Amino acid sequence: MCGRYYISSGLLRRIDADLPVRSCWENEEARKRDVRPSETAPVLIAAAGGREKNGAEKKHLQVEWMRWGFPAGAGRNLIINARAESAMEKSMFRDRIRRNRCVIPAAGFYEWNRRKEKSEFFKENEEDMFLAGFYGEFDGERRFVILTTEANPSVAPVHSRMPLILERRDAESWICEESRIAEFLGRIPGLLEKKQEYEQLTLF
Repeated sequence: MCGRYYISSGLLRRIDADLPVRSCWENEEARKRDVRPSETAPVLIAAAGGREKNGAEKKHLQVEWMRWGFPAGAGRNLIINARAESAMEKSMFRDRIRRNRCVIPAAGFYEWNRRKEKSEFFKENEEDMFLAGFYGEFDGERRFVILTTEANPSVAPVHSRMPLILERRDAESWICEESRIAEFLGRIPGLLEKKQEYEQLTLF
C-alpha cells in the first residue's frame, strides 16, 4: 500500500522545466513535507489547449491541488489506494481511470513492516517520482487515489505492496493516452533506494 509520501521544495520547479505543464506553483507553497491521507497535495492532470494540425485536441498538463482519498461512507476509512491489477474490475474506479488519470509527484514514500518500523524509499540520486493515480469529484471537491502494485525486490522485504511508479518519460502518456492504460497498470516499478532508522543507506 501507500499510506504516506513526501514532496520537496524543488520538485515542482523541476516538473515545470521537464514537462508541458501550465504552472500555478507561484500561488501555492511547495515546501518539503509529508503528505498524509485527507490532506491536499499537488497533482498533475490533463488540460485541453487548442488543436493540433490534424484537428485533434491538443493536450497539456496542469497542476491542481487535490485531497488524498475518496470518501468511503459513514464510519469507514478513506479509500486512498487502488490495486492496479483489479482496479478496472471495480465500478467505483473503472470510469475514473478511463477519464481522470493523474500523476502524483513525490520525492519518496514510506512503508512500515509488521514490527511497525518505518522505511523510506526513494529513487537513486534522489530523482523525482511520478505515482500513477486517478481522481474523482465528491461534493464539488476533487480527490485522488494512488494506484498500487506488487512490491518489487526493493520494497518486498518491508511490505508486499508499493505505489505504481511511472518513469518521468511516461507521466504525460499515462495521463493523456487511454490506449495504454492496460500497459501501465501491468508494470512493476524499477528498483529503489531505502533508508531506515539505525540502518545504513542501501541500494537494491
